[in-house]
Amino acid sequence: MAAIISVQNEQDAINLANQSKFGLGASIWTGDSEKGRALARQIESGSVFINGMVKSDPRLPFGGVKLSGYGRELASFGIREFVNIKSVWVK
Repeated sequence: MAAIISVQNEQDAINLANQSKFGLGASIWTGDSEKGRALARQIESGSVFINGMVKSDPRLPFGGVKLSGYGRELASFGIREFVNIKSVWVK
């Protein structure tokens, strides 16, 4: 059974979401996609899905923040996690 938590307004919802020690993925459900984008910018999460469930897609970088991980996998950002760059400087 899913838990339902009531909040007074959007700011309370953002504050509650950001209090979590975790931040892998979040979903925002709204009839106003512009409002959804504005709210997504305020959520501390590795990914935010608007009107959709959290999922990975090989075309998009995926990973968390806080205690949900470090770095990204998948897409061009993910492949860079496995590359060691060497700098050589000569005067």
